[in-house]
Amino acid sequence: MLGRFFSIEEFSVYDGPGIRTTVFLKGCPLRCSWCHNPEGQSHAIEIARSPNGCLACGTCERFAEKLDGGLHFTKKSIENCPRNLLRLCGEDIEPEALCERLLKNAPILKNGGGITFSGGEPLAQSEFVFECLSLLRGKLHTALQTCGYCDAETFTRALGLCDYVLYDLKIIDDSTHVRYTGVSNQKILQNFRTLAQSGVDFVVRLPLIPTVTDTEDNIRSIAQILNENGVNYIEVLPYNKIAGGKYSMVMREFSPGFDESIASDPRTEIFNGLGITQKIL
Repeated sequence: MLGRFFSIEEFSVYDGPGIRTTVFLKGCPLRCSWCHNPEGQSHAIEIARSPNGCLACGTCERFAEKLDGGLHFTKKSIENCPRNLLRLCGEDIEPEALCERLLKNAPILKNGGGITFSGGEPLAQSEFVFECLSLLRGKLHTALQTCGYCDAETFTRALGLCDYVLYDLKIIDDSTHVRYTGVSNQKILQNFRTLAQSGVDFVVRLPLIPTVTDTEDNIRSIAQILNENGVNYIEVLPYNKIAGGKYSMVMREFSPGFDESIASDPRTEIFNGLGITQKIL
């Protein structure tokens, strides 16, 4: 069995309790218009171009191929870049090899930290993740950072293997969720209810997107769902305006579908009114 990742980041302090190593896996069923990891959307191995030091000479594009209505870098693009700014984005690895690599930092991570599987969407490679979680069980604290979009059986199995879940709640109105993410939120909301009743430690996270997720109706709906499920804490991630810059790395156009210039509103008073503590990261 092979899994495919695009990055492993050590000494992360934002992906769960303590100091952690975060594994970013390739592939995601959502296409959030604000996604800040476009290189994690496709399961395919891609070629990414660093903008730092680029001569804009066009050599990489001359060796690119036309595919799916756009240009895609090739191995010849990598070989001919005069500044060696292109790299493969995506690497295959067996669960045993990945866990062996992760456990090398166990002495540091055992002190309140651990391993987080993120993405993309880690449960898009569920069997690989389950094998890794099983290999790490009892050795290091494990967490899943997930959008919750998967079938109920897969999600229930995940809860039985990990120690902690970072769960995204983005948009409660289903038609709006489809508009901005490409999928319905029904599986996500049902899996959240399962999570809230599971006894597994978790935190809810809200990406705060101007005019999309930060509307009064959406914030009020999220606060109500948290209240109904006995959740009194939420972490809010303000929109990162530099997200769009990463799309050019994989030769895609960033079209967010909302006005980035508008300041997002955390609407703290709505959460406070229901006794929900809001932490802005």
